Amino acid sequence: MIVHHVLFWVKADTSEDQKIAFRKGLQSLEAVEVIKTLHIGTPVMAIDRPVVDTTYTFSLTVFFDDLAAHDVYQVHPVHKAFLEEFRVFFEKVVIYDAE
Repeated sequence: MIVHHVLFWVKADTSEDQKIAFRKGLQSLEAVEVIKTLHIGTPVMAIDRPVVDTTYTFSLTVFFDDLAAHDVYQVHPVHKAFLEEFRVFFEKVVIYDAE
């Protein structure tokens, strides 16, 4: 199993409507058939511990059966369309891939 965890920091001038559209864009990734499970989240601000990073805007966690499925996702038209449309909204992205 491969876990693909992406943290997005959207630009400070991103409007609430743009954030809603961004989240819908993340949800559109569910159409990629090789995804086993997908979860979209935001920081839990009520957790106040020095080791917890709450500075990101959106978290995307995607589970794949294997590396081959992950690789299909990376070049899938739905994923590419998301990046093309929404790349302008984020100023930083950090990705953690684990097996």
